[in-house]
Amino acid sequence: MMNWLGYGSEEATPDLSSEDAKKAKDMLGAENGDEFKDALEEDDVDTGKTFEVSTEELTIIRKELETQFPDDCTYLSDAYILSVASKPYSKDPTKRRPLEYSMEKLTNVMEWRAQEGAPQMDAMVKLANGPEDWPEAVEYPQKLAKAKALATALNYSGLYFHGLTKDGRPILWVRTNRMPWYPDVDAQCNALITLADAGIRAMPEGVTDFICISDSSYPPPPNPTFLIKLLKALVKGYPDRLSALWSAPVSSVIQFVMNLLLPLMPGRLASKVVLLDLDGVRDKLKDILMNGEEDIPTFFGGSCQHDNFYPEESSAENRGKGSLKFDYFGMVDRLVQARKEFEASKK
Repeated sequence: MMNWLGYGSEEATPDLSSEDAKKAKDMLGAENGDEFKDALEEDDVDTGKTFEVSTEELTIIRKELETQFPDDCTYLSDAYILSVASKPYSKDPTKRRPLEYSMEKLTNVMEWRAQEGAPQMDAMVKLANGPEDWPEAVEYPQKLAKAKALATALNYSGLYFHGLTKDGRPILWVRTNRMPWYPDVDAQCNALITLADAGIRAMPEGVTDFICISDSSYPPPPNPTFLIKLLKALVKGYPDRLSALWSAPVSSVIQFVMNLLLPLMPGRLASKVVLLDLDGVRDKLKDILMNGEEDIPTFFGGSCQHDNFYPEESSAENRGKGSLKFDYFGMVDRLVQARKEFEASKK
């Protein structure tokens, strides 16, 4: 989880001094208010057991979501709803979650999405890609400013989806060397929402989560405000969406940040983080990438050139008449094509 936040190799990043470490802890503590504690009220029951959910029960949940969130109700797939509703109940793991409890959890996700403006993020990217004299841009200057900030965050190309695992999970790649030292926290989190939703929309049928793989070399320094907002997003907006996060290489800085963040994470989320050396991550990538060793990117010692699709901002051109340089629409098209190929291979 941590290296979604951007911390990297020992060679690239000096150890934090005791003064810097104390400052980071104090700042993180100040950000960790009641709202965040509420966000961490998660079930930590992970028995691996699931229970049957009837078609009638799925229909009840689906109709309730359609009534409450008519403009965003298709975001949650039947497979994801079933994955939530079929889990053991935290108060009694021998029983399935009550239907009302599952409905509450799903409603909380949808309410968080509405509060954060998640359903409008895709339209924001399109607005940022258009000219500033578009009627919508002229009529809503604050909306345009938010869209341009989102484009700026995407343009770093430090986060992007590319390819699927052998079992159909979309892969979110993190390039910490490209992440900003002084991020616009809201814009950076909006970029993550935009990308996560794009990855979720492109999931093959039956797939409900994605994997994150972080090249953690040459990172920016910790940003406590971003750490807390990102953790809130994962817990409140994307529960059970992260299958695993692999981060390489390992450093004492990473270990420090893990010690800082682990007490704040739900147990299930913390257990999904795996810190690896470069040899370790290459071995794992061979096993999970669709084409095995052939798909290992150059930044992990392989031959696959991600930079052909996601170059650094200085080498990228504007995609339209606005400020967007990141190939968002190409990324979406490639994910859709990867899904089609995966589903065809299963027939």
